[in-house]
Amino acid sequence: MVKKLAPEAMGRLYNRVYVCKVCSSKIRADPTKVRHGKVKCRSCRSTMLRPKRKPLV
Repeated sequence: MVKKLAPEAMGRLYNRVYVCKVCSSKIRADPTKVRHGKVKCRSCRSTMLRPKRKPLV
């Protein structure tokens, strides 16, 4: 049986976390800055980021 994560853990793991679409590295950033393209990936300098996907459970 799968346990549900506590709300604090969900916030730590998924809140404000983005994944680079080019190299799949994770970045924690402000959503408004990501939307305006002001945040770049540290490794490949791409601005194409997506939110980290939450599990279906």
